[in-house]
Amino acid sequence: MKAVYIEAYGGRDQLRYGELPEPQVGPRDVLIEVHAAAVNPVDWKIRNGWLQQRLQYAFPLILGWDVAGVVVRTGPEVTRFRVGDEVFSRPDIARNGAYAEHIAVDERLVAKKPSNLSFEEAAAVPLAALTAWEALVDRAGVQAGQRVLIHAGAGGVGVYAIQFAKHFGAEVTTTVSARNAPLAQELGADRVIDYTAEDFTKDGRVYDIVFDTVGADVQEKSLDVVKPGGLLISIVSPPQQEACEARGIRGAWFFLEPDGEKLAKIGRLIEEGRVKPVVGAVFPLAEAAKAHELSEHRHLQGKIVLRVK
Repeated sequence: MKAVYIEAYGGRDQLRYGELPEPQVGPRDVLIEVHAAAVNPVDWKIRNGWLQQRLQYAFPLILGWDVAGVVVRTGPEVTRFRVGDEVFSRPDIARNGAYAEHIAVDERLVAKKPSNLSFEEAAAVPLAALTAWEALVDRAGVQAGQRVLIHAGAGGVGVYAIQFAKHFGAEVTTTVSARNAPLAQELGADRVIDYTAEDFTKDGRVYDIVFDTVGADVQEKSLDVVKPGGLLISIVSPPQQEACEARGIRGAWFFLEPDGEKLAKIGRLIEEGRVKPVVGAVFPLAEAAKAHELSEHRHLQGKIVLRVK
């Protein structure tokens, strides 16, 4: 099968496009014919070797942990899916990924593709939407009437975070660039802060939940806008616990645990028209290096997608 893979850690020049064997299908796996895969920052962080202490891989390694496609084979213990089903998934990051014509995925990580999405749109959902869901719903317990600040609301995770927070009745503020303000408002943000011209700490507002998708000084400054008893939750790095305790707030960080049942819930919200994906750019699989270059610069609305079929 055609695939994009690496044989050693390094820069974009390590990405190879060529033939690799089809993946083996385990007893609980579905073999998915990949129609589209999405590019996430974790892809190039793994490519660079930055996560070697956490994740151990054998080479060649196929990158990409967002997929939408069609089931073409099932393991003997699979019960939830049949050949021909259109599906999407955030696969197990410990296994080979979706920059390929086929991927084998444990059925517990798979859900039916929303019927109102294209494969490219569906591939833009799993990792980012599940991350936003775990942060705001599972860990923060977002509720109606709460004030929520979402950093980088036009980014891959941020677009879903805005929509989920609004779905659960929160008042949403987000930081974006001026050119992305219309998108943030379209997604439901009540207040939009242009981070290039305004300092989000200077307007006197405080929040029940601050969702940090940026890290560094943005996270540090966010400590000062969380209500006493509130939560600063990050997907970049753990908030400094002493600083949190000194302010009477909670700090949290997590690494996503994918779940097909949660993805199915998100899929139902999409089919009901309550949530929508945002695709910023689409590249053919062979141009994965260009997609990585764009992702590394981070100035894009929504997700980057690779068209495979």
